[in-house]
Amino acid sequence: MPRALKVGVQLPEVEFTYTWPQLSALARQVEDAGFDSIWLGDHLMYRHPGEPAVGPYEVWTTLASLAAITERVELGPLVASLSFHNPAMMAKMAATIDQISNGRFIFGIGSGWNEVEYRGYGFPFDHRVDRFAESLHIIRQFFDTGECTFHGTWFDVEDGVLFPEVMRKGGPPLMLGSKGPRMLEIALPHVQMWNAWHADYGNDRTRLAELLAEIDAACEKVRRDPATLEKTICPLITFERGDIPVNSRRIPEREICGDDPAALAAEFHAYAELGVGHLQLVLDPITPASIEQAAKALEHLG
Repeated sequence: MPRALKVGVQLPEVEFTYTWPQLSALARQVEDAGFDSIWLGDHLMYRHPGEPAVGPYEVWTTLASLAAITERVELGPLVASLSFHNPAMMAKMAATIDQISNGRFIFGIGSGWNEVEYRGYGFPFDHRVDRFAESLHIIRQFFDTGECTFHGTWFDVEDGVLFPEVMRKGGPPLMLGSKGPRMLEIALPHVQMWNAWHADYGNDRTRLAELLAEIDAACEKVRRDPATLEKTICPLITFERGDIPVNSRRIPEREICGDDPAALAAEFHAYAELGVGHLQLVLDPITPASIEQAAKALEHLG
């Protein structure tokens, strides 16, 4: 019987310099261990004062590759910045990965935030929420009808046709990664899922409950039943490091230790009781050993 609570893993982003064989091996391990989903961040580069610039693999080509080498897990970007690509092209990329994965693709969406990568790759950083609104409209029109004509402030599409066709009516599920009031107002009437990063609620269940109440209120504001929105979160789970030379994701917030599988499963159950339907675990460090350890908690979930 499938679990009521889905549990997935975010693969490494810039914690260490990985190779495709390493990344693909981690993905296969996540699937073989019984997790429900695999996630990749959509970022182009980071630059912090006094540190060298770093960046991950490009998310769309990597997701397509992972879709081809996995069979069961759902997968998606956590979350895709709609301002990195023309929205008509993103609809096509999403439909293509959905076909490659045989309907396992989840389309996480957001407006972006990291100005450094916009400058570094030549994308406009202004009016991101306005651009997001037009992009979402275009993507939804392609998914709903297979065609699109749209003339807006930021985008123009004339007699576009979506190839390949989407595998599911209405297209892959859309998952919003934002808690901004305007973003919620724009997207909540249309998305199937919503996501919060651990920093959004301090990795703390009390603060998470408060945030979920805010999301429910935002749903009601746009006349949507909150129960129809699947809530997903990205808790940060830490493990004993040993001598592993990787960059840490740890930040000053509540720490959740993953070394005790029963305690970790109890943490997962607590999220489910708050109304969360899908977890995207952020493991620190993200290694074969931490994936194996986190998977032990799945044995305690009903």
